[in-house]
Amino acid sequence: CQDVHQFGQKLVRRRQLKTTEGSERPEARHLNTLDLVVLGVASTLGAGVYILVGEVAMFTAGPAIIISFLVAALSSVLSGLCDAEFGTRVSWTGSAHLYSYISVGELWAFITGWNLILTYVIAVASVARAWSHTFDSLIGNHISQALEGTFSPYMPYFLAKYPDFVALAVLLLLTGLLVLGAPESTLIYKVFTGINVLVLSFIIISGFIKGDLHNWKLMEQDYALNTSESSGTSRLGPLGSGGFAPFGFDGILQGAALCFYMFIGFDAIVTKGEEALNPQWSIPVSTMITIIICFLACFGVSAALTLMVPYYQIHPDSPLPQAFLHVGWGPARYVVAVGTLCALTSSLLGDMFPMPRVTYVMAEDGLLFRGLAQIHAHTGTPVMAIISSGTLAAVTALLFEFSDLVDLLSIGTLLAYSLVALSVLALRYQPDQNFSKKEKTEEEIEMKPKVEENRSEPVSEAGNSNILKSLWFPTSAIPTQKSGQIVYACAFLLVLLTILSLILAQWPSRVFSGDPVLTTVAVLLLLLITGVTVIIWRQSPDPSPFPFRSNSLHLPNSSPKHPCC
Repeated sequence: CQDVHQFGQKLVRRRQLKTTEGSERPEARHLNTLDLVVLGVASTLGAGVYILVGEVAMFTAGPAIIISFLVAALSSVLSGLCDAEFGTRVSWTGSAHLYSYISVGELWAFITGWNLILTYVIAVASVARAWSHTFDSLIGNHISQALEGTFSPYMPYFLAKYPDFVALAVLLLLTGLLVLGAPESTLIYKVFTGINVLVLSFIIISGFIKGDLHNWKLMEQDYALNTSESSGTSRLGPLGSGGFAPFGFDGILQGAALCFYMFIGFDAIVTKGEEALNPQWSIPVSTMITIIICFLACFGVSAALTLMVPYYQIHPDSPLPQAFLHVGWGPARYVVAVGTLCALTSSLLGDMFPMPRVTYVMAEDGLLFRGLAQIHAHTGTPVMAIISSGTLAAVTALLFEFSDLVDLLSIGTLLAYSLVALSVLALRYQPDQNFSKKEKTEEEIEMKPKVEENRSEPVSEAGNSNILKSLWFPTSAIPTQKSGQIVYACAFLLVLLTILSLILAQWPSRVFSGDPVLTTVAVLLLLLITGVTVIIWRQSPDPSPFPFRSNSLHLPNSSPKHPCC
């Protein structure tokens, strides 16, 4: 039992951060709010707004894709608030891996770190694949036609139709540059982002000039010629049922899940907390500005695209250039292609730099092989972390389709953001968890088990009664070790209940039709989630004033004994 107890302590031990005196480095802080916004927009506005928007509009949501973007943007705002709160409270260059390590322990940090690495790998691979498609379309699709004719008969069904050697070459080239110590340049981000915003503005204005509002009110008679190619019934099968939302409410929600991909990348702002001039102000402000800019761009581009072209005639692989051909503005497709390449290049750079950084940090913490934390003596770069992550991303881009990578990336990113939200929730109710760097700018990270060893003592009935009573009536107005453990356990229960709810959601028709077993399970899950949430709400939060707090995660405690901070 003692061995099991020690093993459990290792799984939940957390990083303890100890201030090192006399180690200020003011020259390391050089990024203002504008720089962070540029970095966030460069990492976010990429393949999604230029390529994925066509596929979602054609097959999933139709013109109602603009509502899907609104739903996805609201989810991204909540995730951004959680990231911003962590970035202001823990102002080190880090990521969700570091935040999970500080707040919920080593096991979740291990899961979050691996999830982050795979997410970055898939993100880099998807953007490289999109870059290859865009470059190929500029030269007449000769590369894809030659490769598909040669390799397509030999490719398994679960892989791409052909291996993308252009994407492989691009990623191997960037990996080599990173190994040689290529610096991350804010000027390059600003140039590419400026070109990107100008091209997107051109697309939006052109769409409203050449668009036809009738394309948002298409009915069955408007595309009767396509009926024979679909289901042959009164509905149009894969083309939907017409109108502004041809695929219904389900299509809007499915589109929102895919549109969430368009907002992936704003978390790059939080990783620059140690380089920000005023992280307590610039991180939350730049995060919100980035999400708003990306939403307006995606909303405008999707509206312009569906106004210019009937949604069922959108080209899924090259939607915007083909849309300008459709309205008779053929030369404008080259402007769109230039903007696409600039956006994809900046997005690729924005994902390539933090990818080996996460690998290096995990290896340094002992959660990966120590050899991955090796630093080259001359270039000062983590060579093994760069080579391993870059090679994995290159092989992934070589073999998998863009649409499959998007689905995997959305799932991985949603998991990472959910873990960050749970980490923020757990951190608020922990004692002595003030990680502000208002006065100090550099810390020495020291690990030790957070959970103190408890002597094995018999638990009396009165002790059990006190524990149950403390769930609803906390004994202290400030966080204690017991209240922190209660919140930690409740957060873990919320994860399990959410997983069970997702499994139950696979049979929605049976749940809502009154199936006695599934309906009972759904009601029990709802009651348990409500009860666990109320228990967390009753605990005493940290009363310390913090520069930023995401109110979406904190409800005021109604008890006068435990005031809200």
